[in-house]
Amino acid sequence: MPRPKEKIITFTIDGIEVQAPENSMLVDAAKHGDVEIPVFCYERKLGNPVGACRMCLVEIEGLPKLQTGCSTPVKDGMVVHTLSERVETAQRGVVEFLLINHPLDCPVCDKGGECPLQDISFGWGGGVSRHLDAKRHFVKPLALSEKIAIDRERCILCYRCVRFSQDVSEDHQLVLLERGAHSYVATFDGHPYQAPFSGNIVELCPVGALTALPYRFRARPWDIEDSGTVCTYCPAQCNVSLTIRDERVLRALARENDEVDNGWLCDRGRFLAEEVHGPARITSPMVRDGGTLRPVSWDRALQQAAGILRRAGQRSAALIGGQATNEEGFLLSRLMREGLGSPHIDSRPAGRLPLHLLRQLSEPCLQAKVSDLEYADVVLLLGCEPQLQMPILDLRIRKGIRHRKLTLVVASERKSALDRRAALTVRYAQGRGEEFAVALAACLSPEQRGDVERLAAEAGCDLQSLAKICELLRGSRVGVGSSPAGEPAAGQEVVILWGEALTSGDDRIQTAEALLDIAESLNLHQIEGAGLLEVPSGANLRGLREIGALPNAGPGLCEPTVAAGEADRREGGSRIASQEEGGLGFAEICSALAAGELTAVHLLRCDPLADLERPEAWHQALAKAGVIAHAAHLTEGVSLYADVVFPAESHPEKEGTVVHPDGRIQRLRPVIGNQGENRPEWLVIADLALMLGLDLQVDSAPSATAQLVEAVPFYEGITLQEIGGKGVRWQEREAAAAFPSAEGARAR
Repeated sequence: MPRPKEKIITFTIDGIEVQAPENSMLVDAAKHGDVEIPVFCYERKLGNPVGACRMCLVEIEGLPKLQTGCSTPVKDGMVVHTLSERVETAQRGVVEFLLINHPLDCPVCDKGGECPLQDISFGWGGGVSRHLDAKRHFVKPLALSEKIAIDRERCILCYRCVRFSQDVSEDHQLVLLERGAHSYVATFDGHPYQAPFSGNIVELCPVGALTALPYRFRARPWDIEDSGTVCTYCPAQCNVSLTIRDERVLRALARENDEVDNGWLCDRGRFLAEEVHGPARITSPMVRDGGTLRPVSWDRALQQAAGILRRAGQRSAALIGGQATNEEGFLLSRLMREGLGSPHIDSRPAGRLPLHLLRQLSEPCLQAKVSDLEYADVVLLLGCEPQLQMPILDLRIRKGIRHRKLTLVVASERKSALDRRAALTVRYAQGRGEEFAVALAACLSPEQRGDVERLAAEAGCDLQSLAKICELLRGSRVGVGSSPAGEPAAGQEVVILWGEALTSGDDRIQTAEALLDIAESLNLHQIEGAGLLEVPSGANLRGLREIGALPNAGPGLCEPTVAAGEADRREGGSRIASQEEGGLGFAEICSALAAGELTAVHLLRCDPLADLERPEAWHQALAKAGVIAHAAHLTEGVSLYADVVFPAESHPEKEGTVVHPDGRIQRLRPVIGNQGENRPEWLVIADLALMLGLDLQVDSAPSATAQLVEAVPFYEGITLQEIGGKGVRWQEREAAAAFPSAEGARAR
């Protein structure tokens, strides 16, 4: 679907000529001329305005009555007055009306000092009220949920929270009960407000009616500072502004980035303070002594870890989890390959894919952006659940359906939160996502893939459902012109949102090839706004792949450098030598540890028992190995088997870069100091390498960033300044031409 093109028009406001996009709402257009129109109910992210509070009344020449600026689109030549006597009288009246029952408890209100009602009362109010009667009172506060409290007497009935529940998250739980002066916000059934995005209503509230219980009475605006960073709890990598007081994170607010999160946060990312400062947090290095992990000095922990790796040498392995930064993964890869001569490093829990397939799945021309989910003609969810795995994408898809008439197709093995909004839902058998992808590719290109009916039966779905999916993907739907058989409609933008788990089974190579065949059949690589978008199982797994944290790929998805002594090791004829492409992956490392062929494993933000399949096998593997772990909490695998534990940083403490699943490189900035005795993980890896005789030549996180940018050809020239606060997609830079070609033809 073509992106709306902006036509710039000129209008006059308070005697100032202003240029703004045509049909933008007056309150937004006025900002182009540095004119502020006060609002309460209006919020651009909520969609169409409702004009409920009347605070934005303005005078427009040619119209007899005052108009609401939030619901009036600007037109060329329009003349607007916001400072006339009529407007000022109306605005003073609205403020006076809103304050009739508002309790004026600013000294104890959490919103005090950053409250739009306060600001507007001072800027546009009369300063005197004619209302002498007693104000209404309610029991306060009431728990709207376990995280949110509501003070009903402060509510000005702006509808923002209700509109978010009804129109954005579409959970339909919040409503206005009663009528007139007795109206109040509540859940429709009286039950607690339980939703994955409920915390957004606290930030939307323009007064102190909705407050977050973890932040309630914790700070005043003059006690705090806000610092921006990126949340790494999931692959959505939302931009956040963290409220800090005395080196503690008190709350998280959205830091709007339309290309990433559209200004929303999920509740896990919003209510993060308990994890950052919780009592279970590891804040000092630990060593296993007498079967128990005990806190020790950094020197002893580093020496013991270096001893484990030195004894293991080439028989060491490293597993990297999704919360590691690019810099940490890059330095650990260097430590393993250059310092120990071991190629056994992996960050892809789904399993090894041949290098040419990794490259083809990451080709710049095939990568969809997050915003494409909103503007595409068709979005196919294939083997993923956005609300659980990458929550903000759920809101983006719903927005596309509401505002852009997006057609959604859901293909999964279980019910999805988006089923009710889908034009078509298809279920395949449990664990048969790989077979379904192959069957869909066959349905789109039967001459290449063979017996579609047999493949559909293997996937546990019916042939008719597959045919309907193909019709929608090719554009055979109302409003889209017909197209020749076997060809997609001209300009049909299709985004396939697929889960990494699809390529985790024994048939993952065939599944990856099927995904590429689907993309080729739909010409996704030739259509702007179309493509593939992977939902990885960890926040930064795309970045870790690109910087070479894989057994069969080096930095930039190039051929891995053979470590010193590698050729001799291959001559040994052991199970390790059976891997033809580089080192061992997750599953092979598990087997080699259990067999004693590998004797040490370095876990960087990865607990195999919690994060990976086959926990029974990992119990046996870890029990026989020397285990070094970077962890923020004592998870099962760390507490049972780690010989050395280095305390890991949370994302508010980290400095470094991560890569969004759509290729956007984003910057993590430390907003608080390291907790307890924590040290940056890049520094721990550098110190460990130095003890093993390898000088990584990094003295700061930016120097590590510079190293990896130099090592990855298609990152060439990227600087931290260019990344800035919004990030940069490497596919949109000239250096993207250095992306390695996919060598090796795929089997047809």
